[in-house]
Amino acid sequence: MKLLLICAGGMSTSMVMKKLEKYAAANGIEDFEVSAVGVGTFRDVVDNYDVILLGPQISYKKDDVLEGSGGKPVGVIAPADYAIGNCEHIFAQIDSLMA
Repeated sequence: MKLLLICAGGMSTSMVMKKLEKYAAANGIEDFEVSAVGVGTFRDVVDNYDVILLGPQISYKKDDVLEGSGGKPVGVIAPADYAIGNCEHIFAQIDSLMA
């Protein structure tokens, strides 16, 4: 599964991305890939991903991302989960979106 994280500039989601990679490796989650980009460039790469999560600071852009996602599932990470990098909750959200 390929996850695209989107934030204002792609920087803050990089920290969450690293935590997700470590969590996936530690929990035997195979075939997991994640990348982080800024909202201004997501359309250039969205076709390469299965699911899209936005940082809470750009939740107001969800409709724009949905429109440009090609029908892929799109969600917004809860602020508390984003702030502490709660990977268990974030993976549960991914599973819910993919179902």
